[in-house]
Amino acid sequence: MATTAPVHPVDEVPPVRQLAAFGLQHVLAMYAGAVAVPLIVGSAMKLSAADLAYLITADLLVCGIATLIQCVGFWRFGVRLPIMQGCTFAAVSPMVLIGTTGGGLPAIYGSVIVAGLAIALLAPVFGKLLRFFPPLVTGTVILIIGVSLLPVAGSWAAGGQGAKDFGEPKNLALAGFVLLVVLGVQRFAPAFLSRIAVLIGIVVGLAVAVPFGFTDFGGVGDADWLGISTPFHFGTPTFHASAIASMLVVALVTMTETTGDLIAVGEMTDRRVEPRTLADGLRADGLSTVLGGVFNTFPYTAYAQNVGLVGMTRVRSRWVVAAAGGILVLLGLLPKLGAVVAAIPAPVLGGAGLVMFGTVAASGLKTLAQVDSKDNDNLTVVAVSVAVGMLPVGVPTVYAQFPDWFQTVMNSGISAGCLTAIVLNLLFNHLPGKTASSAKAAEPDEASGAA
Repeated sequence: MATTAPVHPVDEVPPVRQLAAFGLQHVLAMYAGAVAVPLIVGSAMKLSAADLAYLITADLLVCGIATLIQCVGFWRFGVRLPIMQGCTFAAVSPMVLIGTTGGGLPAIYGSVIVAGLAIALLAPVFGKLLRFFPPLVTGTVILIIGVSLLPVAGSWAAGGQGAKDFGEPKNLALAGFVLLVVLGVQRFAPAFLSRIAVLIGIVVGLAVAVPFGFTDFGGVGDADWLGISTPFHFGTPTFHASAIASMLVVALVTMTETTGDLIAVGEMTDRRVEPRTLADGLRADGLSTVLGGVFNTFPYTAYAQNVGLVGMTRVRSRWVVAAAGGILVLLGLLPKLGAVVAAIPAPVLGGAGLVMFGTVAASGLKTLAQVDSKDNDNLTVVAVSVAVGMLPVGVPTVYAQFPDWFQTVMNSGISAGCLTAIVLNLLFNHLPGKTASSAKAAEPDEASGAA
């Protein structure tokens, strides 16, 4: 009798009930970040409330489509791993500058379309760079991704950036309560419930938040039932050289960030990313970014928030995240549903975020545990890379006096730390010039971390 080959956990399709629960959990984990980019850009351009709402629904729709492309894939598009897609924050400052200096939204969308095409074309080149990401580099990058996200969770726990009651004890108490619920469910609940610990924590936190006045569902009544994003709603794209140049720099940054996220998920799911699959994932980023420019939204990248959720829940199926993509498409087509999700208070998300983002950092430490750090310079590589990566996170204005292109690259702690780790690994472990004893000490790193 012929035996059926075992299905890899990434390709397993859970029952519909589990798909819906796990998928909704992924949506709630990334929703606040997903809508933040259109809100920031639209507010900076002083768009009307109706236009802001349009930007958000368009963003959610394309987020869902981009996630489906990445998870399900077709031909050479999509990494086919559990990866959520969302608008990149690296593009916010350049887009605000483009939009407020005379170009408006058409100039933004023109530069976004060109950037998306560039990402798709450069994807095979980036795929060949995978050999520069040994465990020493990947572990460092994953650690930086997790640690750089923790301030986001802290901001949510305190009430959300710009909140009038930011930092009040009641906000931190609610976040702490959600954190305890998540930990309690994960420790004591049956296996299935422990895998949706974040979803249960958010639901219980919301149930507690409503009677205490943490949230307002007034926006739900004002939202439309149906919203359809049409191509070039804000006018035909225009193409300005300066806008395109700045967005191409953003494209390189997002490709670097996405590479780190794809490698991290590959580590967590036991399906390591190969040069070809990395190129396929980046190519999907490019296609999604082009769709963003056509359907009135912005550049797309892998969302690190959800990388932590994959590691925490140990649910590795890409079809779970594909279900999340389907939910996002629904939210983009049904603004009233999106308004319900938007009403979840920031402290509730903060409590859950602390666990998820900490899990990413812990995964980086797990990868670094494979690296030989005895009698070599690998600890220096990790130390300096983490320091450079955390600099713009701890001091956001540290590069304020530098040129725009430099700020775009270095203000992203992930890209700054990643580039530093790659360069230092080459410097200490590949370039000639070490003493014989040092070179001998570095030899085992070929297998354990230095490529």
